[in-house]
Amino acid sequence: MNILVTVCARGGSKGVKNKNIRELAGKPLIAYTLELAKKWNRARNIVCSTDSTAIAKIALSKGIKVPFLRPAELATDTVGKLVVVRHALNECERIFNQTYDVVVDLDATSPVRSLQDLETCFQIFEEKKPDVLFSVVEARRNPYFNMVELKSNGSVSVCKEASKLILRRQDAPKVYDMNASIYFYNRNFLLDLTAISPLSTSNVAIHVMNDISAIDIDSELDWHFIEYLVKQKVISW
Repeated sequence: MNILVTVCARGGSKGVKNKNIRELAGKPLIAYTLELAKKWNRARNIVCSTDSTAIAKIALSKGIKVPFLRPAELATDTVGKLVVVRHALNECERIFNQTYDVVVDLDATSPVRSLQDLETCFQIFEEKKPDVLFSVVEARRNPYFNMVELKSNGSVSVCKEASKLILRRQDAPKVYDMNASIYFYNRNFLLDLTAISPLSTSNVAIHVMNDISAIDIDSELDWHFIEYLVKQKVISW
């Protein structure tokens, strides 16, 4: 299986300024993802897709290829991630004269993952052959039980109705949060221009990660939380 690993990180960020290059426990945030990608031995190529020369410099220092700088139109907060990964695939196939079977995208702002997580994802992907596999964690809230929707007429109801009212969380169907950490894409799905999201297909597989992997750094509070966990050695890479 010919695998391309992508780490996509743009220079601008609103919730946490310059978060990809901001130091977390002595190294830039993005370094944790780049180093893990480098340790995984199944990838033919590992690349960083970025519009930032500062991020590119860090990637190169970790032995990660930066074969192109991402165009400005693909480096805004209005562009979906799948489009960015598709661009990286097209560029890498052109530059490296390769045809990849799978693209594995690792999100720098959801850094709590292990080599074992990657390997488990690989095994699931190889066995089930989905269009997409992504990582999840068990959700703390459940739309069948304790999440409600405010409707246009002012009424409130549970987000997702079951055949009967669910009174205990244990009786609700199990649901998961997409933790944005690991994505495996089949090449043909990724190159389908009608696909705009990992959920553009029903042929999906998941890998359930541990609770702490739910951390996705979008705010200063998220940053301080993960920083605290690292200092307390709750998280170690």
